[in-house]
Amino acid sequence: MDQSSDIPPEGPGAERGQGPVGSLFTSIAQMLATVIGIAQTRLELLTTELQEEVHRVAEIMVYTAVALLAAGVGLFMLALVVVFVFWDTHRLAAAIGVTATFFLIAVVAGLVLRAKVHAKPPMLDGTIAELKKDRAALMSRRS
Repeated sequence: MDQSSDIPPEGPGAERGQGPVGSLFTSIAQMLATVIGIAQTRLELLTTELQEEVHRVAEIMVYTAVALLAAGVGLFMLALVVVFVFWDTHRLAAAIGVTATFFLIAVVAGLVLRAKVHAKPPMLDGTIAELKKDRAALMSRRS
C-alpha cells in the first residue's frame, strides 16, 4: 500500500483555497484587490479635481486679463477726456461716455474676479474627504 496518495499535495502544485495557507493567500489577494480598487477610485477623483482646478485658474486668468485691459483702456480714455476738455463740447460728452463704459467693464470684471477667488473651494477637497472616510472605516473595523 502506498501511503503517499493519502497525504494532501503541498508545494507549488497544491490547490489554493485548501487549508489555512490557501485561505490566507485568498484573503491577501482579496485585500490587495480592494486596496487597488480604492486607490484607483481616489486617483480618478484626484485627476478630476485637478482638471477642475486648472479650468478655474484659466477662468480667473481670463477675467484678470479683461479687468486689466479694460482698466488700461479706461485710463487712456480718461487721458483723452482731459485733452478733449479744451475742444468742442460734443467730443467731451462722447469721450466721457466711452471712458465710463470701459471703467464699468473693468469694475464688473474685477468684482467677478474677486468673487471667483473668494468662492474657491479648498484644493482637492473631495479627495481629502474620501480619504478621511476610508480611514474612519478602516479604524472602525480595527475596534
